[in-house]
Amino acid sequence: MACQHTVLGPAIFAGVGVHTGAHVRVAVRPAPADAGVVFVRTDVTDRDNRVPVSGEAVCKTQLGTVIGNADGVTVSTIEHLMAAFAMLGVDNAVVELDGPEMPIMDGSSEPFVQILDQAGRRRQEAPRRYIEILAPIEVVDGDKSARLLPAERFEMAFEIAFASPVIGRQAVDLPMDEQAFRRELADCRTFGFAHEVEALRAMGLARGGSLENAVVIEGDRILNPEGLRRPDEFVRHKALDAIGDLYVLGAPIVGRFEGKLAGHGINNQLVRALLDQPQAWRVRTFAPELALAV
Repeated sequence: MACQHTVLGPAIFAGVGVHTGAHVRVAVRPAPADAGVVFVRTDVTDRDNRVPVSGEAVCKTQLGTVIGNADGVTVSTIEHLMAAFAMLGVDNAVVELDGPEMPIMDGSSEPFVQILDQAGRRRQEAPRRYIEILAPIEVVDGDKSARLLPAERFEMAFEIAFASPVIGRQAVDLPMDEQAFRRELADCRTFGFAHEVEALRAMGLARGGSLENAVVIEGDRILNPEGLRRPDEFVRHKALDAIGDLYVLGAPIVGRFEGKLAGHGINNQLVRALLDQPQAWRVRTFAPELALAV
């Protein structure tokens, strides 16, 4: 896409937060060109309730991506909506919600894709900015790593390994555009282990988690009666998460992402490492009349 886009009209939906268990209503509304994505907590009235998305706004990454503002207002679990925004080409939007966490829906990005399709998208008279990777950037934490490499298009590669026989070692490597996202990743759900649920709930997490919004593994079996949507749904969901985590940069990537055993924390470390090395990337556009590196 050469130009920026926003939603054509409001997209209104509701659901439960996977960690808080709170029922939340959401309205995704159009925003002006160059506004980016801004979350607005309509339930907060005593301080600044606007939380603009940026790499620096990410304040927590335990089992999800959380952003916050200077007044301590936060919005949790934004990554699945952000992945849909990134791959459907939504540059600018106001996301109003009346609670602390985005609804988990079915645990994937597919409901958000459907919601955005219903709302429609509107082209804006401003060039879409892309982040072109010029030199490798990598972060490593033990056996976990994530890196960005130069490439002519956006590519997503991910590898995971779990002791569980249900998962084992899985890898995916895909050139990624809107159609590939819809076809290969959007419907892949988040997952967890039954034996971890009580500990997570004691920490205030997973209070809204259920078989309706996550793949749950117990021993050597999957508890969901419908089973998996894809044999390698687990690694594909991790790739989906990474797309959403990268889009906090405010622009899509022209480059290759490689994640190994990575999660939200390392993904955000990579975002911050990129921002700290301006010589390793540049902003560019692809509008014919404006196709100049800036």
